[in-house]
Amino acid sequence: MDEKMTNKLGYKVVASSFMAVFVLFGYRSTFSVLLGPMKEDLGWSVSALSTGYSMMMIVYAITAFFSGLIIDKWGTKPCYALGAVGTALGFLITSRAHTYLQYLLPYAIFAGIGTGMLWVTSTVSVRKWYVGKSYATMWGIAFAGAPLAQVVLSLGLKKALVTLDWRIAMRGLAVVVFVALILASLLAKRSPEHYGMTAVGENPAAKKEQGSEYVWELKEAFSKFPIWGTIICFCTCVVSEFLVWTQIVNFWTQDIQLSLDTATYLYVIIGVSGLFTMPLLGIVADKIVGKVGNEIKGRKIMLLIAPLCGIAAVLSLLLTGKSILFAVIACILFACYWAIEPGGAAGYAGAIYGRKTIGKIWGFATLIIMGIGPALGSFMGGYLFDVSGNYKNALLFAAGSFVVSAACAMILPLTVEPSTGKDISRENL
Repeated sequence: MDEKMTNKLGYKVVASSFMAVFVLFGYRSTFSVLLGPMKEDLGWSVSALSTGYSMMMIVYAITAFFSGLIIDKWGTKPCYALGAVGTALGFLITSRAHTYLQYLLPYAIFAGIGTGMLWVTSTVSVRKWYVGKSYATMWGIAFAGAPLAQVVLSLGLKKALVTLDWRIAMRGLAVVVFVALILASLLAKRSPEHYGMTAVGENPAAKKEQGSEYVWELKEAFSKFPIWGTIICFCTCVVSEFLVWTQIVNFWTQDIQLSLDTATYLYVIIGVSGLFTMPLLGIVADKIVGKVGNEIKGRKIMLLIAPLCGIAAVLSLLLTGKSILFAVIACILFACYWAIEPGGAAGYAGAIYGRKTIGKIWGFATLIIMGIGPALGSFMGGYLFDVSGNYKNALLFAAGSFVVSAACAMILPLTVEPSTGKDISRENL
């Protein structure tokens, strides 16, 4: 009976994380679709409108840290509830903008706070309920909400804008995100210990020692290399990811001379592929953990595989001029990278530092990663194109950043020594 109840509550946690990720990535994917109609109606430049998105990401990164503190103390429900209000107001108030400040401030503040409550919350809540050979599979299911949003919301919005004003479409999105996150808040659960349960996937030894799990202070955790190694691995990947995400359509239309429609449908392949790669590669990751017999080592292996997929994807993009098949291969490889890296990084950090205080640790790590990666990647993509007149150097930069991530993954440690002097090597099988 206890096992059935644990699974029942765990599935609710995964479902709530799925909806949170759906909203988060829906916010990101719909911005590019709304950009054109907003520019035409308001008469502002692309860079002026994009500044709002950049400011939103800054607020998002700061909020992510505080969401981690909230999770450890009060659970995930408050985060999803705040996310519902923030994301809905971000769309609703922005839809009424007629001056630049009326757009910039509400979008940056409300959307930034709203989306900032979602990423750390969704990843950490799944990690608190699932460890060992169960974590990556369940996170893969939850993270499938991201490509679903990319496909459904972006394509659906594109069709809606044929007949609807962007303001009306944005108000419709406000309703969608609010309802999704209220449902996520209702389904969300606190850590299993709150209900007298243990995380799914732990071995008997881990269960016995659960009450004495080491509690990390934030300063102490960040005085150790594992979290900084994880940040470097993830941040360098995010730099490459955002460089490619923001420039790939222009690369196909400018460098390869494909039509905009062809380039758009190629881009959608990433999202469609992600619907399959995320749950499947989650299963693969857990199989590797089981095979090596050590969760930390298994997550480390996946953090090496992810940037290798990214490197192969970039090289395939550079070969697109020879055949469009290489573009399709690149999209599938990017979907594979996307399915592994975010969850793999959170999984490695969780396996190293345990579940009790991973919220604040991963929250602060996210503040650093998302405060640097998206802005740097987007900037370098545009800058290197402006300097050279094509995207070759930008893509080579992305490949180089993936190489740095892979190199750092190779030296990630399998243990960490807290101030007590005792090595910690959690093998939650």
